[in-house]
Amino acid sequence: MDVMGAVTITGAIMLLVLGVERASHMGAGGTVGTLTAGLALVAVFLVTERRSAAPLVRLGIFRSAPLVRANLAGLLFSGAFFGFQFIAVLYLQELRGWTSLQTSLAMLAIGADAVLAPTLTPRLVDRFGNPKVILAGLLLAVLSYVLFLPIGTDTVYLAMFPTMIILGLAFALAYGPLTIVATDGVDESEQGLAGGLLYTSFQFGAALGLAASTAVIVAVADAGDPLDAYRAALAVPIVAAALAAAVSASGLRKRPA
Repeated sequence: MDVMGAVTITGAIMLLVLGVERASHMGAGGTVGTLTAGLALVAVFLVTERRSAAPLVRLGIFRSAPLVRANLAGLLFSGAFFGFQFIAVLYLQELRGWTSLQTSLAMLAIGADAVLAPTLTPRLVDRFGNPKVILAGLLLAVLSYVLFLPIGTDTVYLAMFPTMIILGLAFALAYGPLTIVATDGVDESEQGLAGGLLYTSFQFGAALGLAASTAVIVAVADAGDPLDAYRAALAVPIVAAALAAAVSASGLRKRPA
């Protein structure tokens, strides 16, 4: 068992997330120091995997460009999604005074992916292919977050509903195809490794998205209105989803002239 590899990559992930979270209240010194320590552990992990007889992660698997793109897109998409949920819940409960039940019902439309993923997504994939469907989902995610920007202290739910339902559609289009692309073309003996990498990217992205959103909210709220803080924090999911779309778009094959 590659104990050293497991310990170093786990420690690296924890320190990198902590470094982002510290950005709002620890100053540059604490943040840079934590991030540097995290990157140092990443370097140790890479050296360990190269020398291990039975590495936790065979580094050669990253020669697969689709796998790398899927992991990067998954990390960014997950960060955007969880960051947005955090911002929306704080806005509805802390600023608007909605109860937990009201907030849950308000965000219920995002769950439309449970219906759309097994019905609509396979048809679109059969017609357009996984890469294009993923890109469409990521672009819809960007749109959904942008539509939430005009929120105010008295915004009615009907004005928020487009964000929730479009985000549900975005999740349905992006999530499943990403899991397929991440393992497509990988040797059968490494299917488990490829799947594990993707889900690690999802979890790591979620933690980074939450940490970054928290850092922005705390930094802006200390100097201004809470509503301004929530609006500023929306930049995290918007930028992350846009970067995920850019990564996915880079994998589309160019049509012959």
